[in-house]
Amino acid sequence: MNKYIISLLALVVTAMSALAQKNEFNPIETGVTSLSIAPDARGASMGDLGAATDPDANSQFWNPSKYAFAYSQGAASLSYTPWLRKLVNDIFLANLSGYWKIGSGDNQAVSASLRYFSLGEVTTNDQSGAVGQSLNPYELSFDVGYSRKLSEKFSMGVVFRYIYSDLGFSESYAGDQTVGASAFSADISGYYTTYPIIGRNECQWSWGWDISNIGSKVSYNNGEDPAFLPTNLRLGTMFMFPLADFHTLALALDLNKLLVPTKPRESDYEDSTEGQIEYLDALEKWENMSPITGIFKSFSDAPGGMKEELREINWSLGAEYSYNQQFFLRAGYYHESAYKGNRQYFSFGAGFSLNVLRLDASYMMATAQTSPLDQTLRFTLTFDMDGLKDLIGRRR
Repeated sequence: MNKYIISLLALVVTAMSALAQKNEFNPIETGVTSLSIAPDARGASMGDLGAATDPDANSQFWNPSKYAFAYSQGAASLSYTPWLRKLVNDIFLANLSGYWKIGSGDNQAVSASLRYFSLGEVTTNDQSGAVGQSLNPYELSFDVGYSRKLSEKFSMGVVFRYIYSDLGFSESYAGDQTVGASAFSADISGYYTTYPIIGRNECQWSWGWDISNIGSKVSYNNGEDPAFLPTNLRLGTMFMFPLADFHTLALALDLNKLLVPTKPRESDYEDSTEGQIEYLDALEKWENMSPITGIFKSFSDAPGGMKEELREINWSLGAEYSYNQQFFLRAGYYHESAYKGNRQYFSFGAGFSLNVLRLDASYMMATAQTSPLDQTLRFTLTFDMDGLKDLIGRRR
């Protein structure tokens, strides 16, 4: 694991050295970054999007208000993602999510998800170089949600989440100790869908938005090192139209912006005593800033002005072909500014659905071969409750 950390740092330094010389590389810093990793293969295969796509069992991550428009009474899914496999083989993300429609009007649903992100095994070394303790750092979150139709075409949803991040030593280690950090957050979302007639064909046009991880800071090291959660604003649209009998094509676009204030950089201040005082004052304000204040500050705090603010917007473009809602082909592209992290990659995937279950897989291909995200695979297995009921009924 130590070799992985060294390799990852080398890749980052090599890829960003030119930008650093120009003093323009300035990514936003957050804690519990695993909350931003797409958990399911369907959304990942379309360039990491899902704000306005058709609802499925994994809508809890993308836009939980879509559950109110779900076609099935309920569904549950299990996803597995080996992470950074080009560098190490023991990091992964596991995700369990699902929903259940409630009430007699088919207009509301409850949902939940559980995420577990393992950073593998880390072996510590003492000052003499001797092998010390073996650690297994991890991050997890558990959330519950509720969504409801407010009209025939519009719904809203809320989610409440508990987050735990344990990146330090265990309590039994007789040395410097750090304890796990906890936080609470909430999401609020909306979803609008309509079915316009174009020519002689009935199409579907949907819009969605989701503000996720609005909550407390996550406090590492007994509160000495607080960090902002990756509060995110997601906006998206999807247009689906028939190609022929049983054949449909959906095109989707998502925009994302972290609602987190940019950390001050010492290089943005004059190299003088007064400049150092201004920098330390700005850094103290950033560290003590409340998460809610940070949300509003995130729209106007970039040192590069409007140009840098626009760089903070990531976008995803994807497509999904479906045959009779049983066979799916997907592709997409994700773009993040080179000055804000430089995650840029194509994604591909496929899915096969039966009455009871659906299997989806995706593959990520980064534009830079040195990217540690290149060749990432995801797998999702979804169980449909309506199909399961029909299967049980037939056997009886």
